[in-house]
Amino acid sequence: MRLRLTAGEESSRVEAIAPDGSRLLFTRQFEDLEARPFLRTELWETDLTTLAAKKLRDFRWLDDAAYAPGGRLLLVAGPSEFGDAGVALPPEVIPNEGDGQLYLWTPGTDEVEALSRDFDPSVASAEWNEAADAVLLRAAVRDEVGAFRLDLGTRQYTRLETGSAVLSGFSPARDAAALAVSGSGPWQPERVAFLDLVTGETRLLLDPADSWMPAVRRGRVESWQCTVASGVTIDGRIYLPPDFDPERTYPAIVNYYAGTTPIDQAFGGRYPKEWWAAQGYVVYVPQPSGAIGYGQAHSARHVNEWGSLVVDEIIDATRQFVAAHPYVDGKRLGAIGASYGGFTTMSLVTKTDLFAAAVSHAGISSISSYWGEGYWGYTYNARSAAGSFPWNRPDLYVGQSPLFAADRVKTPLLLTHGRADTNVPVGESDTFFTALKLLGAPVEYLQVEGLDHLILEHAKRIVWSRAIVAWFDRYLKGEPQWWEELKPAPKKG
Repeated sequence: MRLRLTAGEESSRVEAIAPDGSRLLFTRQFEDLEARPFLRTELWETDLTTLAAKKLRDFRWLDDAAYAPGGRLLLVAGPSEFGDAGVALPPEVIPNEGDGQLYLWTPGTDEVEALSRDFDPSVASAEWNEAADAVLLRAAVRDEVGAFRLDLGTRQYTRLETGSAVLSGFSPARDAAALAVSGSGPWQPERVAFLDLVTGETRLLLDPADSWMPAVRRGRVESWQCTVASGVTIDGRIYLPPDFDPERTYPAIVNYYAGTTPIDQAFGGRYPKEWWAAQGYVVYVPQPSGAIGYGQAHSARHVNEWGSLVVDEIIDATRQFVAAHPYVDGKRLGAIGASYGGFTTMSLVTKTDLFAAAVSHAGISSISSYWGEGYWGYTYNARSAAGSFPWNRPDLYVGQSPLFAADRVKTPLLLTHGRADTNVPVGESDTFFTALKLLGAPVEYLQVEGLDHLILEHAKRIVWSRAIVAWFDRYLKGEPQWWEELKPAPKKG
């Protein structure tokens, strides 16, 4: 038998089912322009015996909800969801509401306990496991995503060994002290493992790449830190080519995001650092200020920043990286970022000639047009530009927009963008391309027809990925042949 539990124009999302199967938590979201983030999330509970539903509370920054012992709920929400309860910052500092905090909340009384205020990892999801007598949670910790166990008696967190640096899947057992996870890491494709929370045993269940990955030549991945002029310590990773020779010099690609999340250690992906390294590049991944997973003080630097801090940090860190690694040719550096990282690329090339070539995918050239036109531009800015609008902060919306400094660009720049992008409208790259073309700057533009913010369609993604490396080959290796092969012939007439 199938029964419809919700109705109406608004979408509903199931958050959790009670351990005994008697109740269900679900959320609905509405536009609400009274306060940030200009959205309101309703949390409801349905009695699955009577089908009666009641609204438990309205939230502003709720991300996840689950059942806990004693009639309480585990909630994952922003630091400010319950006033100052989850905030670990001075009053004058605005928290980054994307930095997930864990709360133990009692419906009815609205009593709440912040469980992770002094826990630096950013919580993504949490679930009570009765057999383990603990909360099991997934959280971003620096450039990894790990599994943790929280003892509600002692309030102590313990990280669980999963065998993967970055967890993409996380499924606690319903009736056993056990956990199934999927994840990957540098040079380790996605695989599935089983964790016995009693014995601590980790057992590999599925490794789809096992039949071919052992034959792949792999390079080393090293951690490297530096302290930049702002006083911030910048974490970083270095991917070395499989045949790396420290006596040689190599071109290098610098890959960053610089938004509210770090570039994690997951294998491959849309920006495959392992593949770039296999093409003969050293790849440097710096983690500038503002990312979650490093504690609230670090993530709060993202708020109302929009490039004013992170661009200088990337330039400083890259110069230190080159100076500390003689095998990197400082005259053959490439820069690449996507989305907020694409904005960062655009900003970088207006402020430095450090890079010999750069790539921006789905970048933001004018913060005000993105704010007004993007599918979620003004709601993202509700986090990243809290309290700031085009009319009260032209220094941010104009002063930090790369478009208004386009006349400073000298670096060869490849712009790429999905034509159907609903997140960052394609006009952001259109406008920057038009400006650079009129200014006579070295620029090319690759539009991917029919695709959204993420280039996911396999055949088109292959062409897009190859074009990025071909662009770098052209300027960092002096090998333009691949680019010329991929570039379509000019239209006649």
